[in-house]
Amino acid sequence: MLFIITFLTSIPAALVLYTPVLDDANFVLGAGADGGVALGAFLEVLLIVANVGTAVALFPILKRQSEPLALGYVSARLVECTFIAIGIVSLLAVVTLRQDAAGADAGSLVTAGQSLVAIHDWTFLLGPGWVVGVGNGLILGWLMYRSGLVPRGMAMLGLVAGPVLLAGGTAALLGVIEPDSALTTLAAAPEFVWELSLGIYLTVKGFKPAGIERLQADRRRAVPAAHPVPTPSRWLPTWRAVPAALQVLCMLVGSAAGTITTAVATGKDRA
Repeated sequence: MLFIITFLTSIPAALVLYTPVLDDANFVLGAGADGGVALGAFLEVLLIVANVGTAVALFPILKRQSEPLALGYVSARLVECTFIAIGIVSLLAVVTLRQDAAGADAGSLVTAGQSLVAIHDWTFLLGPGWVVGVGNGLILGWLMYRSGLVPRGMAMLGLVAGPVLLAGGTAALLGVIEPDSALTTLAAAPEFVWELSLGIYLTVKGFKPAGIERLQADRRRAVPAAHPVPTPSRWLPTWRAVPAALQVLCMLVGSAAGTITTAVATGKDRA
């Protein structure tokens, strides 16, 4: 159900409620009600709650398959939510300028407003347009595929959707394609279908009993230590079972977002 909530909160905000502030460069100079933007911000706050909820709800189950990757999924969700939160604040700042900066120089207001909108656009590209490919695509797809909690064909869609979204997001980031182009939308389509199908399946049917039984059997076969200590030797067997590509993505997902954000900020300062 939480996956369904992410769609119900994100789509109206992005496609309807934020349209005036995103598409009109002179929005900051206008007058009138700003309730649509405020409502969109509220929906995205609910989106953040739902995103975190999916990670918290799935972690106890997914860690039975691979605890390092389950932690990687939670981390990717938190990074995504951080980008979304920055985007929310940037658009609310535009609304504040519109309401409280009456009498200020029009050119300066337009420049400030467009700068804040640009921050929102970059956060959308780096969060839902890139980090999601790592977390919801590759990591979650792999965990669902290996655990058998959902049909294998559905999980394979996530394994395909993640790299496709990453390729589209990287191309947009490097200027190969426009962030709002048809190619970027096409690259996000498999991820959209994967998350929607997963949400509907889990809401209607839940996890496959065979997958739950297998994870429980694996847990029973594990011999717990008398005084378990989280030493590297306990993590090594599970970590070795993770494909090398996913190991690298899991280790770099946190640092990648920070590096890209710093580069973008440095570019803006130089400009």
